[in-house]
Amino acid sequence: MSDQEFTRTLGYANAAFDLLKRSGIPPYPQFYELLYTYATGVNPSLNNRINAIFRSGTVPTANLAEALYNEFLKSDANDRMSAVSERMHARIEAVHEAIDSAMTTANAYSGSLQSASGDLERDLTGEDMKLLATRLLAETRRMQDTNRQLESKLEASREDIAALQRDLDDVRRESMLDPLTKIANRKSFDEGLEDGLREASKAGHPLCLLLLDIDHFKNFNDTYGHQTGDQVLRLVAMTLKSNIKGKDLAARYGGEEFVAILPWTDLKGGLIVAENIRKAVQAKELLKRSTNEKLGRITASFGVAAFRPTDNAMSLIERADRCLYAAKRAGRNRVVSEDELVEIDEAPAKDVSAA
Repeated sequence: MSDQEFTRTLGYANAAFDLLKRSGIPPYPQFYELLYTYATGVNPSLNNRINAIFRSGTVPTANLAEALYNEFLKSDANDRMSAVSERMHARIEAVHEAIDSAMTTANAYSGSLQSASGDLERDLTGEDMKLLATRLLAETRRMQDTNRQLESKLEASREDIAALQRDLDDVRRESMLDPLTKIANRKSFDEGLEDGLREASKAGHPLCLLLLDIDHFKNFNDTYGHQTGDQVLRLVAMTLKSNIKGKDLAARYGGEEFVAILPWTDLKGGLIVAENIRKAVQAKELLKRSTNEKLGRITASFGVAAFRPTDNAMSLIERADRCLYAAKRAGRNRVVSEDELVEIDEAPAKDVSAA
């Protein structure tokens, strides 16, 4: 984590603790998460609701905080996962019961065959043979019925388990997506970067990390409102995703920051991808949906870093973050790679107070 990112994160944490203290809300983990999220501004809908509560003069309570947490932050992925697990457990139990029943019947049938074998060693009358054959036929039919029932239950279980597997896949996919922009979330990015670095290190192929930040997003949000801000975030996410391909991964890194992992791409190729995305973002003219009012164009700043054999996830992210901050210092709406850092770092800094 860079010094800039550490300072920013620490500021969010202090703001969350201050809000907990001033509001008199118990410092439980879920309430800290709620107010930390509020402090970062990554969930505009949550911020709108909390701001409205503050403006109304409503006294914050633990119950109110719990309701907000459940509405905005509590994921139903765990609940759905539990439900799927319960269904899977019930289906497995049903299969076990069917198998146990079939085994009981098979054991009984085996006993009947052994008994019949003993009977056949004795001298039997025609009537005794007929009774024995009738008994064995009845046992055989009962065994056949049990096998058919087992086959039917196993077939139903197979279909149910396939459906459960699809549900589990859906839950996992949802848990890896950012709910607002519908691209990969931070968790998905973290896993994807670790996998990408491991593969790049093992195979010796290049990999680039692209970090972008929407310019002046806070001012834009304050001027036009959070709903329009959400529209901007979705627009940038869509533009980012549509300009990468193959095994590339686009993700929301946090707030107005986005990231792309570009395997099999060297620094020169990463710069080309970043520049294409920068131009595509700038080319989009934003309209306010409610009034069709033209709100102008948005821009973004980019940092691009290439994987080195000595890199881990943290070092690569830190280098890309330094490139991004250099792009901000150089005037925004530009792409900076790690090769340009020295040149830009030595240049006079421009105002970056409103990122």
